[in-house]
Amino acid sequence: MTDVVEVIITGPDAEWLAEFTRRLVDDRLAACGHNIAPIRSIYRWQGSVHDEPEARVALHTRASLVERLTARANEEHPYDVPCVIAVPVVHGNPAYLQWVLNETMT
Repeated sequence: MTDVVEVIITGPDAEWLAEFTRRLVDDRLAACGHNIAPIRSIYRWQGSVHDEPEARVALHTRASLVERLTARANEEHPYDVPCVIAVPVVHGNPAYLQWVLNETMT
């Protein structure tokens, strides 16, 4: 087990999510973000099923920063309830994991 997590956030479009990702990296809340677009999201919201294009980012960061990332998403995200999910990194390239720790705030 490591102190590194992958935080998945979805957003309305690739450009918004890329700008949000850049702000998080600039503020050292994440070492990097791998943005994927388009994705297709099918979900229930307020009693209706939606089928919408979105974008997704996988951020690499410290487990201790997940609460701050969630707070930023809640403040800046255009959605009422943004998707923010943290998945623990169990194993990985030790040099890469150390880089993630070096590039994020403690």
